[in-house]
Amino acid sequence: MNYRNVGKSGLKVSEIGVGSWMTDLNGSEKAQVAEQTIRLAYEKGVNFFDCADAYSGGDAERFLGRVLKDYRRSSLVVASKVFFPMGPGANEWGLSRKHIFENIDRSLSNMNMDYLDMYFCQRFDPTTPMEETLRALSDLVAQGKILYYGVSEEWGAARLEEAQRIIEQYRLYPITVLQPQYNMVDRYIEHEIVGVCEKYGIGITPFSPLAQGLLTGKYKKDQPYPQGSRATHQADKQINNLLTDENLAKVEKLSQIAEQLGTNMSVLALAWVLRKPIVSSVIMGASKPEQLENNIAASELVIPTDVLNEIETILGFTRFERHVG
Repeated sequence: MNYRNVGKSGLKVSEIGVGSWMTDLNGSEKAQVAEQTIRLAYEKGVNFFDCADAYSGGDAERFLGRVLKDYRRSSLVVASKVFFPMGPGANEWGLSRKHIFENIDRSLSNMNMDYLDMYFCQRFDPTTPMEETLRALSDLVAQGKILYYGVSEEWGAARLEEAQRIIEQYRLYPITVLQPQYNMVDRYIEHEIVGVCEKYGIGITPFSPLAQGLLTGKYKKDQPYPQGSRATHQADKQINNLLTDENLAKVEKLSQIAEQLGTNMSVLALAWVLRKPIVSSVIMGASKPEQLENNIAASELVIPTDVLNEIETILGFTRFERHVG
């Protein structure tokens, strides 16, 4: 496993991180598989484990904390998030000082930890002044409850610039990391956000690097969905919306490239995200040990320049630029 600094900070994370969004804790057998996956990840060199207060109503935090307690705290990089409602009250959601302070204590209690390495604003809160949110997060760093803080892609390039002005004006602890969705078929952050992150030394830890499973190569054009796959049961149908003929045709071509490199589609897709130095780690949601075993190989795969150019041709992405005259 290789490790990278998170932006310009000294914090080092494994190039592959494990997220808890899709962790299935429904039943002892599924929980046991999830625990085996986390333990295998640690054994393979993964040190970055990402969670959120809203995942499974707090059960995901409690589960992750219980598993990770067996390992040296100094060997772990643990993250959680704040924004979504934790109750019916008017102040039990968002990014107010009140909710942030109450929720960090809840997350620390759930995980049975004294501090979190990274703490993310999972969304942007237009009902709270940005200065209030940034001051609260900076104060948590000063108190030692969190070591670094970050935001989501919803903050956008303009909001990141505004945040930077506030941070410099009041000499607050800086934003260290951004967690966006980013993969071969969703490259929104390349329009502006990546440039802002590079400018200020903000590391990027993308989630959904396999586009809900599209980029695993298991979905084929004109073929039924694999039994038990996310497309057969996911309630919000995110993956189903991605399974277009155009995307499936691209994946078929990309799978051939992966085969030529002696690997598979999942590993190629993860290594492609890691091609950018500003990316600190890719967060994958492996639900089984065998998936994890396969995907961590991406940390060792360096895609040759000529192959990267071939991939760009297949993807057909054009960065937005507006020309006048």
